[in-house]
Amino acid sequence: MTLELLWERGDEARVLRDRFGFTDAAAADDWVVRTLERRWGVRVDTCERIVMSDHNALAWVSTAEGRMLLKWSIAPEGFERLAFAADLTAWLGERGLPVSAPVPTLDGRLQVEHDEVSMGLQRVIDGTPLDVRDPAQVHAAGATLARIHDALRNSPDRARAAGVRPPPTPLLQQIAGWLDGATTHVPDRARVALRRLLTAAPSDDLPVQIVHGDYRAANVLCADSGVVAVIDFEDLRLDHRIVELARSAVLLGTLFHDWGPVPEAVHRQLLDGYRSVRALTADELAWWDVLVLWNTMLFIPPEDDPTGWAAAAEALAG
Repeated sequence: MTLELLWERGDEARVLRDRFGFTDAAAADDWVVRTLERRWGVRVDTCERIVMSDHNALAWVSTAEGRMLLKWSIAPEGFERLAFAADLTAWLGERGLPVSAPVPTLDGRLQVEHDEVSMGLQRVIDGTPLDVRDPAQVHAAGATLARIHDALRNSPDRARAAGVRPPPTPLLQQIAGWLDGATTHVPDRARVALRRLLTAAPSDDLPVQIVHGDYRAANVLCADSGVVAVIDFEDLRLDHRIVELARSAVLLGTLFHDWGPVPEAVHRQLLDGYRSVRALTADELAWWDVLVLWNTMLFIPPEDDPTGWAAAAEALAG
């Protein structure tokens, strides 16, 4: 079995010990095997690897029922959100959406809390992260997001979502407040362009619904030209669908260690895919340029900018 860190740099064995409480990899392996058999009745052949990310860990295992993924968290403040994400993902799966639905435990639970750990089990879906160089995949990702939004708009759990994460403040207030506090690392041309667009923006009284919250390449698995699964609903929230669509367009190419911008053509491909399934209102479309530019500016780092976020913002500013 191998140990890996998803985002951070450091000593994997030390993180496993100091953060997750396992003396070594063998102890973690034993815990995964016993947990799956006791909670899910699943016998593990091999625990292939454990990947750690902040206060979350993921274990890929091979079983007689195929490869599975056990994901657990040691951050109690997020347990309610994880339980909601498991229920909502199962609900989407029942409606035919391409998601990685949780596997129920022996007693029917989708997310288990025990000994200050929250855990869930999924089946591993064969697919690779979205390739933004493939227009067909990007178009399919836009269409899939529209279908997910359509389903989530009708979810009976809107009130539960508001309890997990409060609704957004008005868009004008969000963006104007950010502009007023934006530091000098943001290019002047982009700042001026965003203020100009914001002045001409229509009403921000747009419908609010549950959205995925982190729709990008790492969470959109594809095969050939289609989307086979959308994963990781843990960042779900209430927001405007155009906000998620624009943010996803900007961040679509981001993976685990690659956070660079994508070409403007990719933004358009995602938007076209979305609109092939669900029309956007005139007011929503009028916010598109504002939100794409703003989200690009949000990711300009204060110092070194090796992937070119500032240049991308200036290009969008015209």
